[in-house]
Amino acid sequence: MAKSFISALVGIAIEDGHIENIGDSIGRYATALASSTYGDVRIKDVLQMSSGARWNEYYTDETSEVSRFGNAITAGGSLEAFVSEMRREHAPGTRCQYSSADTQALGLVLIAATGRSITSYMQEKLTEPLGMTHAGHWLLDSQGVEMAFGGLNLTARDFARLGELYRLQGQWRGQQVVPREWAITSVTPDAPHLAAGKVTVGGKVLPLGYGYQWWIPEGGHGEFSAIGIYNQFVYVDPSRHMTIVKLSANRAYGTTQEEAENREMETIEFLRAIAASLD
Repeated sequence: MAKSFISALVGIAIEDGHIENIGDSIGRYATALASSTYGDVRIKDVLQMSSGARWNEYYTDETSEVSRFGNAITAGGSLEAFVSEMRREHAPGTRCQYSSADTQALGLVLIAATGRSITSYMQEKLTEPLGMTHAGHWLLDSQGVEMAFGGLNLTARDFARLGELYRLQGQWRGQQVVPREWAITSVTPDAPHLAAGKVTVGGKVLPLGYGYQWWIPEGGHGEFSAIGIYNQFVYVDPSRHMTIVKLSANRAYGTTQEEAENREMETIEFLRAIAASLD
C-alpha cells in the first residue's frame, strides 16, 4: 500500500513546484535513470504502471524480476542500481503491467526533485498534516534509499487516514493536503489499457482498473483501493462515506497466480459487504 502514498507525494511535489508536470520524463529528475529504459518515459506512464519495462511480479518464481528486486534490499544492495538496469518490453503508455520497479522509479524522482528523503518529505506533507498517531517507518536499502514500492510500516488507523484523505478529495480538516484535482484523477482510469480486465499482475489479467498507484474495482460505484501483498487493503467507498483498512498475512498469497490462494477479489467483496451493511 506504500505505492498510493508515493502517488500522493508526487501530486504534492507538483503543487510545491518541485516537479513541473507528469508529462515530464523520469530522467529529467532522476538523472541516475536518464540512460535507462525509464529515462524518456513520462512520469504519468509510470504512475499508471505503464512504463513498458519488462517485469514479472510473480513472487514464487526465484528468477522473476520481483524476486531479484527483493534481493536489492539486502546488505550491499541498491534499489537505484536495480531499477537503472531494467529493459524495455513494450512501448510506454500502451500496457498496464503491475511493476514494483515503476514505483521505485517514482520514489527516485521524489528524492531528486525535492532534494529530501521520502521519509522527510512525507513527514512534513502527510504524517503531520494528517495527525498520524505513530511514527511508522520506511524500509531502507544499504544506500539509505526508501523501499518505495512496499516498505512503509504504519498502524491500521494511520493507513486509514490516507483513504479518508482521498475520500474527501484531498482535504483534511479544512486544509487541502493533496490537490483536489490530483486526488480525483488518481482514482480514475483514463485510457483503455487501464480499464478493468486489461491490467496484468505476473501475467494474469485482473478484474481491476488502475489509476495513479490506486486500484479501481470492476462493477463498482466510485470505489478505489490501495492493495498490498498478503491481502493488505485500504478500501474506500465515497458513495457510502466509508474507508476500511484490513491488515493481514495470507500465508498462501503469491504461491500461485490463482484467486483461490490470493483472494483479492474475495476480499473486495467482503469489504463491499461490510460497507453496505453499515451504509
